[in-house]
Amino acid sequence: MPSLLLALLLAAILSFFAPPVERRVRGWLAKHPRAIWAVPFLLTAIFAGASVLAGAFSLPLALLVLVYTGAPVLCAFVQGAGAPARPTALDFLCILLLWLPLEFAAGVRQLVPRTAQGFLHSVAYGIAILLGLVLFLGYRSFAGLKYNLPARKRDFWLPLAGFALVAPVLIGLGIAIGFIPPPHWPVAPGGRMAAAVGIVFAGTALPEEILFRALIQNFMMQRFGPGARTLLAASLVFGCAHLDNGPQPLPNWRYMMVATIAGLAYGRVFQKSSTVLSSAALHTLVDWTKHFFF
Repeated sequence: MPSLLLALLLAAILSFFAPPVERRVRGWLAKHPRAIWAVPFLLTAIFAGASVLAGAFSLPLALLVLVYTGAPVLCAFVQGAGAPARPTALDFLCILLLWLPLEFAAGVRQLVPRTAQGFLHSVAYGIAILLGLVLFLGYRSFAGLKYNLPARKRDFWLPLAGFALVAPVLIGLGIAIGFIPPPHWPVAPGGRMAAAVGIVFAGTALPEEILFRALIQNFMMQRFGPGARTLLAASLVFGCAHLDNGPQPLPNWRYMMVATIAGLAYGRVFQKSSTVLSSAALHTLVDWTKHFFF
């Protein structure tokens, strides 16, 4: 049942790649803007159901999730539905309210048993991404998110070219600073390695690319222009988001350095392609290679 719930959340996120779904959500919210307030209650109900499955339900936890999902909706609602000329300070605040509580696991350690934290964090991440898509594709209707299927040949070869260029840099730097060991031949069965491609893509690469490229980098590009400084700033944000990740001691400056350089490559592919799937594909290649060969 937990796996089924995660699969349903993923299906809802992927459904926005279908233009009819996006148009219907956008059209409905344009006609009924107050309907956006149903979304926090629906997502909170989903999380509450997940917490029941995990044996971790409590009223304080449910209320915390309702506040978490309601705060970004409030930021969007006070600005109104429809496509703005460019992102506002409230739009950036909305993204921070979606991202930072997850990044620092606000309230989770106190309210959720350790055995349920991994599953509920995955559910919360799925809810956050789904809420972000509803708000910025459907309600605010921002341009440049590139949340669509590949439309050009370069969308397919850009991830491969990006990997060929950035992988040697990441490997050399990673070994030099002690972030990764020297490479080795994989010991996992071929079937497990093949299955891991989809797991890495759906569980890590696509969600992070939606957040850090389609939302954060795109908004910075629209606000400050698409130049090199914006790309570097967005990559630094991505790098800093890895300071609290192991396995090295925290703050993990090694991970930050490697992630910042990887973020430059992901961000450049995002800029040059017509879909966020291209940067997600490169992200998948990098993470998959690190997992099995280092």
